[in-house]
Amino acid sequence: MEGSELTVMVVTPHPDDAEIGAAGTIALWARQGRNVVYVVCTNGDKGSSDPNMTSERLALIREQEQREAAKLLGASEVIFLGHPDGGLEDTPAFRGELVRLIRKHRPDVVLTAEPYRRFPWHRDHRITSIVTLDAIFPYARDHLSYPEHKAEGLAPHKVKEVYLWGSEEPDTFIDISETLSIKLAALMCHASQVGQRAELVKQWVKERASTIGQSRGIPLAEAFHRIEMPY
Repeated sequence: MEGSELTVMVVTPHPDDAEIGAAGTIALWARQGRNVVYVVCTNGDKGSSDPNMTSERLALIREQEQREAAKLLGASEVIFLGHPDGGLEDTPAFRGELVRLIRKHRPDVVLTAEPYRRFPWHRDHRITSIVTLDAIFPYARDHLSYPEHKAEGLAPHKVKEVYLWGSEEPDTFIDISETLSIKLAALMCHASQVGQRAELVKQWVKERASTIGQSRGIPLAEAFHRIEMPY
């Protein structure tokens, strides 16, 4: 979708997932003038192998890491839903949270994880994407769905496009040659996850971007499955 005055909503299962899957694209779009809003579904409070770490402390650490990464990428706002890591369920309440945010921020484009990868694939990723797609269509569109939002002055909204990162059947490739360095810097903000593997992570990300781009004659790329909403 062309145009700079667009709103992009990034719905990520955990802190760091969007940076791995789509940070080059997010940074590129932010620099083109698009308004980027992050929605972080879980607090990532299980993602540590440190036996001395607690879930409470880890959640605080990862929230700050995500704030720093999103700021580097150019996001205007980061919203934390605060669900426990590994605890997402496909429920009316969770779907309603996302419907409300879609109606409030009125994104033209939504970025989220691919729900249908072969295993292994974290359950939170599957649930996040499935619930996000359902929230987009038909719930956020239909005024009789979640009618309590009307009391907040929130009208129905139609998202125009969805980009799914992590797809095994991508059809859209975005050149991130100009923003790979920002993607890497954003990933390094997630020190609790990168740990001592920083250089290995950087190398893997560079090689992955190069491999994705090769098939399309792009030096460095991110790949997505793109859905144009028909309504």
